[in-house]
Amino acid sequence: MATEVKATTPVELRGSSGGRVSGKGWKHSKSATRRSHLPAGVKARTWEERMEKEKKEGAIKKLEQELKEEKNAEFTRRKDVTAQRKKAALERQQFEEMKAKMSAKKAARLKRKAGRSKKVNG
Repeated sequence: MATEVKATTPVELRGSSGGRVSGKGWKHSKSATRRSHLPAGVKARTWEERMEKEKKEGAIKKLEQELKEEKNAEFTRRKDVTAQRKKAALERQQFEEMKAKMSAKKAARLKRKAGRSKKVNG
């Protein structure tokens, strides 16, 4: 009695994305989500079109920023000029007050000195 070994070929399983089959014939295989809620304009445009639009928007935003900076620079310049003028006016006013005060002291001093002279007393 000779035993013969028959070569058996393995049974191929049904292919799946995960390599594993559930065995449930009624289960549907899953596919990638289709986002139907996106607007038609987004779906229709190509990547290059979107990048070009983004580049244009970036250039516009940059120009707006530059204009805003210029406007702020002009505003701060005017503010500085006004502050300098106010400071100069305050210094002038203080100088005039000091001058009047010193002039009054000098006049009083001269008056006292004049009272001591022979011509006035004498």
